[in-house]
Amino acid sequence: MIKINTLIIAAALTFSTAANAQLKTPQPSPTATIQQAVGLTDVEIIYSRPGSKGRTVFGELVPFGEIWRTGANASTKIKVSDDVKIGGQEVPAGQYAIYTIPGAEEWTVIIYKGLENWGAGGYDKTQDVARFTVKPTKLADKYESFTMDFSDFETSGANLNLMWENTKISMPIVTPTDAQVEKQITEMMAGPSANSYYGAARFYLEKDKELAKAEMWIAKAIEMRPDAFWMIHVQAKILAKQGKKKEAIAAAEKSMKMAKESKDGDFGYVASNEKLIKEIKAMK
Repeated sequence: MIKINTLIIAAALTFSTAANAQLKTPQPSPTATIQQAVGLTDVEIIYSRPGSKGRTVFGELVPFGEIWRTGANASTKIKVSDDVKIGGQEVPAGQYAIYTIPGAEEWTVIIYKGLENWGAGGYDKTQDVARFTVKPTKLADKYESFTMDFSDFETSGANLNLMWENTKISMPIVTPTDAQVEKQITEMMAGPSANSYYGAARFYLEKDKELAKAEMWIAKAIEMRPDAFWMIHVQAKILAKQGKKKEAIAAAEKSMKMAKESKDGDFGYVASNEKLIKEIKAMK
């Protein structure tokens, strides 16, 4: 009887597992992700790729004059790491949906805040970030699958292209490369930042090497960021490792006082400094 019951339970479990399993089949419009550096800006496109399958696409499958999700399934997404211009319009850093209104002679491209819509349903014009027009071109070669890519790269921009059937449109993206490079040059010419000195001092402290140099670097960092109580805490540790107990305790007490007074919170530095002061006092 026990064997029979065991077989029945095993059969039931097998049936239950089979009933709950989901059959996986290929997507008719597979999702694609493109990650592309344009100048110094990262651009990511997520879109679905329907096929024409012998159908006339623009003007029939995708009607002229109506808002299109620009692909299949969920609306196409674009993500930019910096403020850019798309189609000559300002687009802040962030992620957006791309909608289009195809036309025989002209397309409207819409960069849209809302990401939750499935397709064009629920479109609200007040959520537009940018809207511009482009001219479509006829291609000699046919694209069976809806395709997006980048081309015409320059140091400060590129074109985002959309191709399907014999139609292509290009959306110019302009990135702030010149300003980004100028900022780097200015920072480099000005010398190391407070964080650079702080990072170097912490590294030498952790490696227990050239502590005199680490002390000099942390002093420079604090001079540039006198409000940074976390840097003063590291200074206390560097002084303590060199046997400068009196100076180390004074630095730890200063760091603790500043941490207590911080409007943004102490980030645990009150407790860390209390512990450090006890350890320094216990040093022989």
